[in-house]
Amino acid sequence: MRRLLPLLALCCVSLAAQVPSLQVHPLQALIEAARTNSPRLKDLLAAGLPGLAGRDGAAVWGQDFLFAVQAETPATVSIDHQPALTMTNVPGTKYWFRLMTLRLGATHNYNYFAAGKSLGTYDVAGYNPDSYPLPGVAHGKLSEMKTLTSKVYPGMSANYWVYVNSGADMTNGAPLMVWQDGETIVGNLDLLRLRLQIVSDNLVAKKLIPPMVHVLIQPGTGGEATGTRMRSILYDTVSDRYGKYLAEEILPEVEKTYKVRHDAYSRAVAGASSGAICAFNVAWYYPNDYSRVLSHIGSYVPLQWKPEQGLDGGYIVSQKVRRDVRKNLRVWLSDGTDDQEASVGSWPLNNIMLANSLKLKGYDFHFRFGEGMHAIAQGAMDLPESLAWLWRDYDPAKTAQEYVQEETEKAKPPFRVKVANREAW
Repeated sequence: MRRLLPLLALCCVSLAAQVPSLQVHPLQALIEAARTNSPRLKDLLAAGLPGLAGRDGAAVWGQDFLFAVQAETPATVSIDHQPALTMTNVPGTKYWFRLMTLRLGATHNYNYFAAGKSLGTYDVAGYNPDSYPLPGVAHGKLSEMKTLTSKVYPGMSANYWVYVNSGADMTNGAPLMVWQDGETIVGNLDLLRLRLQIVSDNLVAKKLIPPMVHVLIQPGTGGEATGTRMRSILYDTVSDRYGKYLAEEILPEVEKTYKVRHDAYSRAVAGASSGAICAFNVAWYYPNDYSRVLSHIGSYVPLQWKPEQGLDGGYIVSQKVRRDVRKNLRVWLSDGTDDQEASVGSWPLNNIMLANSLKLKGYDFHFRFGEGMHAIAQGAMDLPESLAWLWRDYDPAKTAQEYVQEETEKAKPPFRVKVANREAW
């Protein structure tokens, strides 16, 4: 899916360039071209989506869901595991598309087929209202890309961006939120995933979260990784090393330009998949620096289990929560029943184990467990709610708060597993 993101982003850029006189959002323009089967759809797709193969993404605006794929033979798409539907060819191209009206407030699975074979499957969000630009809302500002060479991870260089909500206090210091996989939250790419920039601006305008500084960090390249990508080493390693990287390298550079607060009460860390376990570990090892954690489809499995180096795998996180002294953290978790089962572990079961550990230890946490696969769709759909929950009752006059489990959560039992796709016995 990640391969598609820059391609769709180019499409958005192309659209914006070609419809300067229309006061419509680029995604609206793309969907309208598909709705009318406009001759320019060929040019838009050719300019923005070259060389597509296999699983594609979906562009969403309101209840309009545009599914598109490139295939040599006629393609079909199955939505939410229903019988496959025919797709329309864009004349003169290998592109096939279908425009659907689907329910909001839910995630939708799609699976493309051609010549009797699946081309790939993924989930897409039916975004909630706060994931769309609202009238009169002041927009934040995204910095240019900056690159940092690391000493904590020798030989690695990484890009990062900073997004600052309108009204952020640059005199006394603004709250801080650090996001992993930051390249997917930049510019038009953000429209196809979390829509963090839109959501955070809307929530700031509604006074549901404080205006803050968002640091968007891309996994580095080079260094000790086999190949060039350092993502798994950075994110899946259960240690304090990545937190040290933030504290000693990334944030000092950020603070040369932006004034941020240093109290843990005013700092959050977020991520999805491997970025989620990374976020949790940062707060776990640095509870005096971060107190709020946002974890989507977390990879709490042993992807970087290295017993010969004394490194535990991600499965240990839930056990650490149960056995170690309780830390002052507020945590939002989300995952789905169709998340990954692999030789390295079970994503859904380990997320449930972590949720139960937080529950039994008395943490202020919320666990959203849906039916989705290993996709950002549920996290994107929930983002307005999860951010508002995570930052609820924030008071800039404070520097600390003792988080307690909500009474509604205390009254609920631990999560139980029920096997739904096999016989009871």
